Amino acid sequence: MKAATKATRFLEKLHIPEGPRAGQKLRLAPFQKQFVTGALDTATNIACLSIGRGNAKTALSAGVALGSLIGEWDRQPNREILLAARTRDQARVAWNFVAGLSHSLPEETQRALIFRRAPRLEIEFDGDGGGHVVRVISADGKSALGSAPTLALLDERGHWARDKGDELEHALLSGLGKRGGKALIISTSAPDDAHPFSKWLDEEQEGVYRQEHRPAPGLPADDVESLLIPNPGAQHGIGSSLEWLEAQARRAIKRGGSALTSFRLYNRNERVSGETRDLLLTVDEWLSCETADLPPRSGPVVIGIDLGGSASMTAAGFYWPETGRLECQGTFPCKPSLLDRGASDGVGNRYALMEDRGELSTLGEQTVPVAAWLASVMRHIDGEHVAALVADRYKQSELGEAIDRAGIRAPIIWRGQGFRDGGEDCERFRRACFDGKVKAAPSLLLRSAFADAVTLRDPANNLKLAKARSNGRIDAAAATVLAVAEGARIMGRPVRQARAPTWV
Repeated sequence: MKAATKATRFLEKLHIPEGPRAGQKLRLAPFQKQFVTGALDTATNIACLSIGRGNAKTALSAGVALGSLIGEWDRQPNREILLAARTRDQARVAWNFVAGLSHSLPEETQRALIFRRAPRLEIEFDGDGGGHVVRVISADGKSALGSAPTLALLDERGHWARDKGDELEHALLSGLGKRGGKALIISTSAPDDAHPFSKWLDEEQEGVYRQEHRPAPGLPADDVESLLIPNPGAQHGIGSSLEWLEAQARRAIKRGGSALTSFRLYNRNERVSGETRDLLLTVDEWLSCETADLPPRSGPVVIGIDLGGSASMTAAGFYWPETGRLECQGTFPCKPSLLDRGASDGVGNRYALMEDRGELSTLGEQTVPVAAWLASVMRHIDGEHVAALVADRYKQSELGEAIDRAGIRAPIIWRGQGFRDGGEDCERFRRACFDGKVKAAPSLLLRSAFADAVTLRDPANNLKLAKARSNGRIDAAAATVLAVAEGARIMGRPVRQARAPTWV
């Protein structure tokens, strides 16, 4: 009999240890059977599960750990199961589930279990030859060196500290090879695509089973259909009910800010940053600026320019302050390809999707030729009256020469990206967004840029734009901030009335 079949039968003999259905027999939902089958397949070494909070991923993994401990499908001598989490208290949750589920076992098996709570949390199984143990380990990777686990549970891997988390993961996975062990890596979504847990889910690798319950980005937080994707347990009486989730979604939308972002991260299982204090705009704040019914191109247009190098993007933002219309275009050099850039930046095929949507283009070989790029920028708004070109003064010489070569005749405004000019521009941009004066078509380019755009504050609480991660591309956001901020200044200036001549 296959290990997955044995595990499923074993788990459904257990009783739920806590919660409103405590004492009832465990019945695996389809998504749980799917994970057990994939994780215990003979070709699988590492099984990854990403699902919304409250869908019993830790309890399910603890049940697998208990079955492995007593040898339901693994008969190796001296079996060692390691429970790892960010902190000891968090790992204790999995240990408590193992202990609680063990009360469903036959009395003879229960008598062979020895529970230790000091100096560290352990459960030893004295049957089947003895020497089998479930052990909680700390977040220090060095504590896992020398171990030879037959099963390792990495709980909430998407939220471990970067350095110590990577160290512990490497120590655990390197030890699994000694005895053909398996690893269960479970978590809600990590905050970004560059996180190691996201890479486990995104990259096809031999011996890795991946199961991710994540809705498409950009949907309303209270969208019922997409709310069920990260919470499949709601339809099977597992964890939070659909009514509770809808109520929490409405509350989060009403409160906004960190409450809404946290709901998206933990309950909707979306890859959004949980650090909302430093974001230029949260996901929902930007989504409120997107509209399918764009205002017309009316009045003068302000062009914000952000020049990139060989690795970064070059972007232009177009803003019509009289109507609030916003457009944005990004450009990369042709080499490397957009797919290769996406892989190195940790965003997969996102750049290729932007190109298909007409939001991103390629120009030049290793770098974007500035003069030719400026000519394409002006063709994009051919026939429009340009109120100003706004650019970072850091590249004033290079951009000024390119403007002369391209033959562009328009007012040029140079702005700094430090706390002085940057603070004003960021605040004016945010105020315009909050006041409903920025309207853009749904743009994957801008969504991606604002997801990586954070602000740094000096002691006087002035802002400047920065990246949330080293591989983030915020060039489109920087160009947009420059264009909208200057448009706000233009609209804020009083119209001067010419005095009628007087004869004396």
